[in-house]
Amino acid sequence: MSKAPAKPADAAPAGKSKKKLIIIIAAAVLLLGGIGGGAAVFLSKKKPEKEVKAEPAKAPVFLPLEPFVVNLQSELGEKYLQVQMTLQVEDEAQVNIIKANLPQVKSRLIMLLSSKNAEGLLTPEGKDELIKEITEQVNLPFVPKGEPQKVSGVFFTSFVVQ
Repeated sequence: MSKAPAKPADAAPAGKSKKKLIIIIAAAVLLLGGIGGGAAVFLSKKKPEKEVKAEPAKAPVFLPLEPFVVNLQSELGEKYLQVQMTLQVEDEAQVNIIKANLPQVKSRLIMLLSSKNAEGLLTPEGKDELIKEITEQVNLPFVPKGEPQKVSGVFFTSFVVQ
């Protein structure tokens, strides 16, 4: 009888111990992942803040102006601008101040608009610059050393260059 070579005694347990080691490592990774995820969820929850009574946002106040028709500066013949705009102001008090001084506002805007070059107004940059200048003109005080108006926006509702 020939004896088959005997397997070393450590071989069988080493295979089982590698499986056991992999299972333990996988379980540890899952456990740490679960702990990390739970910590992330717990820490990301905002603590209830003290109730702060937020003021409701104020609705914007608009003041539509009558249409303006002015001659423009142009080297290509006669050009004119027909524009209608709406001013955005801080509150009704500003609307009343501007309405009370409407002849000054119209005069300022006619002077500004008629000084413009027709070709310059056709570009978006030209219109943006015009909005800035209109805002500056309307915000100027109506009386020397007076308070400036509070116009925060100018919106064109009609804009035609011919």
